[in-house]
Amino acid sequence: MLKSKTIPLLGFLIVMSCGSQPSVNEKVPVTAKPKPTGFSPLSAREKAYYNNAIVPLYQSLLLKRGFNGSILLAKNGEIVFEDYHGLINFKTKEPITSTTPFHVASVSKTFTAAVILKLMEDGKLFLEDKVDKYLPSFPYKNITIKNLLTHRSGLPKYDHFMEGKTITQTVMVKNKKGKMVKRQVQVKAPVQVTGLPTNQDLLQYLITYHPPIESLPDHRFSYCNTNYAILALIIEKITNMPFPEYMANNVFKPLGMTSSFIFNIKDTASYVPSYNYNNAPFRLEKLDCIYGDKNVYTTVRDLLLWDRALYLGTFVSTRTLEAAYQPYSFEKRGERNYGLGWHLFIKPPEPTIVYHNGWWHGNNAVFKRLIADTATVIILGNKFNKNIWSAGKMSSVFTGHADTTHLDVETGGSN
Repeated sequence: MLKSKTIPLLGFLIVMSCGSQPSVNEKVPVTAKPKPTGFSPLSAREKAYYNNAIVPLYQSLLLKRGFNGSILLAKNGEIVFEDYHGLINFKTKEPITSTTPFHVASVSKTFTAAVILKLMEDGKLFLEDKVDKYLPSFPYKNITIKNLLTHRSGLPKYDHFMEGKTITQTVMVKNKKGKMVKRQVQVKAPVQVTGLPTNQDLLQYLITYHPPIESLPDHRFSYCNTNYAILALIIEKITNMPFPEYMANNVFKPLGMTSSFIFNIKDTASYVPSYNYNNAPFRLEKLDCIYGDKNVYTTVRDLLLWDRALYLGTFVSTRTLEAAYQPYSFEKRGERNYGLGWHLFIKPPEPTIVYHNGWWHGNNAVFKRLIADTATVIILGNKFNKNIWSAGKMSSVFTGHADTTHLDVETGGSN
């Protein structure tokens, strides 16, 4: 039976207007809106201005602080500065070039979220659908696709419980008055994982061991990689295609992202390590083959193609992207929030910053988008260097004033 492609989008927009939004008495923050279709071309003089302003910042913020990676800044979809510095493989001494792919860690979430939104536009899902509609064995109830996108599912973090790290568990205890109340305690998760688990292995772990939730669905924001690993499984279920294959055929190739791919268990033989600050390599570890939350390998130029597609609305519509750039967590006050696959920095009257940073092993990534200025900062590194995140402040060349923001890295922080 054919389904109208407009119904999920219409239903989504109705939900966005009626649920999980501020009340009429709350102050609604100024949020980002996609720019109109098309870019205004830059003059040679404008390009030279931006390049000359960026060079000294690049030298002071990165080159003098051990940067090993690639960088690109763009305005109106055009490159105004790029550079490639250092080695991708310290053992073979292979240099970094414009076609050298980097693991962009949690910047990968922007792709996973956009594919979910594309499937919604195509009539394949609703954001209010429960996860177990697509994954019937999923052991947690009343968690929606939207909860996963916004990190409001309450699910436990797989990078904690599958590593045997401390996890949060809710228990009932007696208080001083003898009344039973809920308390959160920290317990060490059992290590039950060997080898290189996949997303399907993660799902099976949840089914078998049922690690406790951190909170009820839609109760609070908690940045959690499990959410996006599960979203990748939903994409596989709906498309009947492995996530890496779907991304290659339906995202990377159509957009011309010829140096991009999803790292998965089939790629382990060709794994190239990232490096710690002391040049020690990060060997392949047991959580490295789970994707959706991470494992996009790409270049700064390919990310610019992704950036252009988002600005122009050629992958998902600008109307859908406007909803993706809205904040969905209001239980805590603050300038930082999360949309549908995007971190948001909201400080009216300044325009909202739409971004995602990343961190996995020695990989650092910055993907910072100044929607109001149609400008983008992309920085990728394979040798851990926390200065990469602060170097995102080079966006000041586009705004004309100093950037004093403190943006979230992959671990999310509070909104």
